[in-house]
Amino acid sequence: MTPPAVSRRLRQNRMLRSRSDYAIEAFSTLVVTLLALVCLFPFFYVFFVSFMRYEEYIAHPLRIIPQQFTLTAYEKVWDYALIRSAYGVSISVTVLGTMLSVFLLVISGYPLSRKQLGGRRFLMGMILFTMYFNGGMIPNYILIKGIGLHDTLGVMFIPWAIGAFNLILMKNFIQQTIPESLEEAARVDGANDLYILFRVVVPLIKPAIATMTVFCAVTFWNNYYLAMMYVSSRRLWPLTLVLRELIVESTSDVSSVSEMLTAENRAHPFTLRMAAIVITIAPILVIYPFMQRYFIKGLSLGSVKE
Repeated sequence: MTPPAVSRRLRQNRMLRSRSDYAIEAFSTLVVTLLALVCLFPFFYVFFVSFMRYEEYIAHPLRIIPQQFTLTAYEKVWDYALIRSAYGVSISVTVLGTMLSVFLLVISGYPLSRKQLGGRRFLMGMILFTMYFNGGMIPNYILIKGIGLHDTLGVMFIPWAIGAFNLILMKNFIQQTIPESLEEAARVDGANDLYILFRVVVPLIKPAIATMTVFCAVTFWNNYYLAMMYVSSRRLWPLTLVLRELIVESTSDVSSVSEMLTAENRAHPFTLRMAAIVITIAPILVIYPFMQRYFIKGLSLGSVKE
């Protein structure tokens, strides 16, 4: 198509759009922008208030942007010894749990995606069953206690390393992405199952692996319920459980964090909470943008069931 024809086609397309089309587009853009601002406002509020001075918050508790920025709240939170140990626990649980989960999802999803696997329907039925039914809190606690995982680092990721939903996503992604003809060609060249899995399949399912990495990392990082249920030692508390203590107990005079409120260079309990929240969510907010390009593709392809 010649340049004059292209320009003429563009003018015709513009003429086909009426004023109502432009009005609907402008209204939709405005609504989406407002919704985005509503979603982002809590993050901005938490971030800016965490830098507010003690005296300024006392005088203007509803102010969002501080007149003078200070790192006092962050210094007080970081001086709290449990925060530092909890950071190490959360990082260890997230890294080890994510690696174990992704590994199990790959080696489980690949055979389940192959039609020649005997008993595949029965296995998928058992996996789906666990999505709706489980033993309950007390049997789970007795099981964890019986196998010796109670009050250990592993209790926060080993029993929960693989989930039915993530396994179904991985299985469907491999089933749609890896044709059986590719596997047959590798077998003709003398490749065995392990070679096909790690040298043929894994390089082709990187979007799914990245998606599962994000899912698992966010889950392990944000989870505090498992530590609250199965961990007794404070030295094994993850960051989210310490954050819960700071938020729940920081207003009490007999709180374990009261020393942060009575020092000379004081920080208000509310700004302490905001600083603790920023410290807790910062790693995920930093890592997530680098994984986002894989996230949408992996999720959309893996969630379609043939």
